[in-house]
Amino acid sequence: MSTWNTSIRQFEGYLQLEKSLSANSVEAYSRDISKLRQYLELSKLPASPAQVTTRILRDFLAWLGELGLSATSQARTLSGIKAFYSFMIMEDLLTLDPTDTLEAPKTGRKLPDTLSYDEITQLLEAIDMSTNEGTRNRAMLETLYSSGLRVSELITLKLSNLYADQGFVRVTGKGNKERLVPIGRDALKHIGFYISGVRCHLDIQRGAEDTVFLNRRGTGLSRVMVFTIIKALAAQAGIRKTISPHTFRHSFATHLIEGGADLRAVQEMLGHESITTTEIYTHLDRDYLKQIITDFHPRS
Repeated sequence: MSTWNTSIRQFEGYLQLEKSLSANSVEAYSRDISKLRQYLELSKLPASPAQVTTRILRDFLAWLGELGLSATSQARTLSGIKAFYSFMIMEDLLTLDPTDTLEAPKTGRKLPDTLSYDEITQLLEAIDMSTNEGTRNRAMLETLYSSGLRVSELITLKLSNLYADQGFVRVTGKGNKERLVPIGRDALKHIGFYISGVRCHLDIQRGAEDTVFLNRRGTGLSRVMVFTIIKALAAQAGIRKTISPHTFRHSFATHLIEGGADLRAVQEMLGHESITTTEIYTHLDRDYLKQIITDFHPRS
């Protein structure tokens, strides 16, 4: 029975020698298969290439969607896996193709949309940094995109949970569970601008003393307010996609994964629970998570 390492090496050789694909294209195909291997490991499914079923592949695609990969990106990943199994059948290494009846995710509906890096930049640069609200909004959106936070995690972010020197923030997610998430230099820079140039001049109300992002009255922001800010900025920047605070979280995950980041690290940073068990991966070293951001995030 073929092992993953042997099968992938054979597949790469086929792509290089017989299909004459570039090194970048071969690497892209290998990344697609690596995503599937990581899913199998995280799900504790000791499946060889021959033991992968259509059901496993459907669950794998659903997992990619939960991580934030768009339908288009899921379809592209599936295309690479289909090519791998077509090769295995052609070489008589397998007799059954688990991708044969598997349909690619429909790309017609994309809710929420994922923003490209250029669109992220376009939206951020549309913010008027000469105003207090603009300084705050830039810091908030940089934080959303830098760390993949939920909007609820953003509006409850505490000053005491900012570890700028270490490049981390501590957030409280679903189920009141805390996690440490790396945060990029751009986000920390703009948080610093906001705290030292705007927040320090507010008449901060009782109970909001430790809350990072405040409205002009010195109280915390609501989810609806953040949503409204993002919708207005998107219109101002000429972005016609349907976007929300969650779009930044999807974009964060998508850009990391498409850049080659380890899926386990992205899953931990997003604060997702296991799909098949409550604990399918061990805690990852903080330095490793920070390195993932440094290596793969466009605004690290």
